[in-house]
Amino acid sequence: MSGDSVVAPKLAAPIVQLIDVRKTFGAVPVLNGISFDVAKGEVVCIIGPSGSGKSTLIRCINALLPVTSGTIRVADIEVGDPRLDKLALRRKVGMVFQQYNLFPHRTALQNVMMAPLHVLKQDRIEVEARARALLAKVQLAGKEDTYPGELSGGQQQRVAIARSLAMRPEVMLFDEVTAALDPETVKEVLVTIHELADEGMTCLLVTHEMGFAREVADHIYFTDKGVIVEHGPPQEFFTAARDERTRRFLSQVL
Repeated sequence: MSGDSVVAPKLAAPIVQLIDVRKTFGAVPVLNGISFDVAKGEVVCIIGPSGSGKSTLIRCINALLPVTSGTIRVADIEVGDPRLDKLALRRKVGMVFQQYNLFPHRTALQNVMMAPLHVLKQDRIEVEARARALLAKVQLAGKEDTYPGELSGGQQQRVAIARSLAMRPEVMLFDEVTAALDPETVKEVLVTIHELADEGMTCLLVTHEMGFAREVADHIYFTDKGVIVEHGPPQEFFTAARDERTRRFLSQVL
């Protein structure tokens, strides 16, 4: 077969891609040229000091904030396209915030069912079965008829995760989801996220939980003043950081 050429295997396109993303608020630059790719099934943690642009970045991925320039793609969707179908994007990307944002007058089950029922117009029987399965998945079986005010912060956050999963997203974004929780409830939320990651869900997390980032992430990005200062796999990032800003940050949080 000496005349045959060898064809290199084609690498799968990233499911999330950022190219030179910039964001300013008025005259204040917040993101100063962020570029990275996320492969399907990869878990990426974004860490950095307060005000470094982490939450802005993750909100731009979900089109909650428009970028000033640059390109963001999620699967086959260009997020900055002026003709963007936001519903199509919401079906690809789920997001969980620091605040749970549950509807207080709806039960846990009703909160999880609302978007598939009212946004996607899906069959009620199928949606309810899926919602019950998702509440069981986040260790809340038996809490279906409980209202948010009767749940702990950690339980409410797990309802919020189930609610995002009800849209069957391909990517999950987590923005400081444990920041508002009591220390004893942080672990139950992190366990839920860890299980999602283990099942192959593509996850991007903004987090201050360094131990969790070390354990769950495939890749870590450290941002400061709107740029990626340093990045790498956790075993390298936490033990052999090269940039002085990274080392200084880690010395304060570890």
